[in-house]
Parts: sequence; C-alpha cells; structure tokens
Amino acid sequence: QVRIEESGGGLVQPGGSLRLSCAVSGIAFDVYHMAWYRQSPGKQRELVASILTSGSTNYVDSVKGRFTIARDNAKSTVHLQMNSLMPGDTAVYYCKRLNFRDEWGQGTQVTVSS
Repeated sequence: QVRIEESGGGLVQPGGSLRLSCAVSGIAFDVYHMAWYRQSPGKQRELVASILTSGSTNYVDSVKGRFTIARDNAKSTVHLQMNSLMPGDTAVYYCKRLNFRDEWGQGTQVTVSS
C-alpha cells in the first residue's frame, strides 16, 4: 500500500552538498519511523540515517556531522541533507519505513566525483 518516491540525487564534486527528498503516500506518515539507506555496486545495502516519530535521529558513524535527516509530517516527506560529500558516499539512496518489509523504491543516484 505504501508508495515512495525518492528524488534530489545527482553529480557533485567532493565537498559539495545535496538534499534528497522522499515523498510518501498511502499510509499515515506521522505514525511511522523513517529511514534512508544506500547501496553501492558490490556492497551491501546499509542504513544511513533514521528518524523516529518523536523526532529522535540516528546516523551511521561514517556520515555523522555531515548528514542531517528531517521529516515534514504535514507534507508526508522525509529529507536527507548531505554536506561535505566524499567519493565514498557514491551510491543509490533509498527511503523506507524503519523496521517494515516494504518494497524498495527506485532510489536516487548520488555520485561524488571530481
């Protein structure tokens, strides 16, 4: 039932910034925890950041201090602000409800390269 559309990815130089957006429909968005994941070729998908219904956030160590996850319950949208991007951040980024076995969306490609 849940529908997810990620957007905002692109090509950026090291040190640059991107803001990803995730539009969610089909559910009561404000009652669910949300998360951003990423996957690079040859690597396992990893949890990057999560935000609970309370607003509490958590991040994987490699992005702490550089990425910020936020949610706008009025617009059923979750964002990922990515600053000081590094080549290692290159991946397809996905948005999903935390701890739910939802189908993955198409994701949005982030490429960090000079």
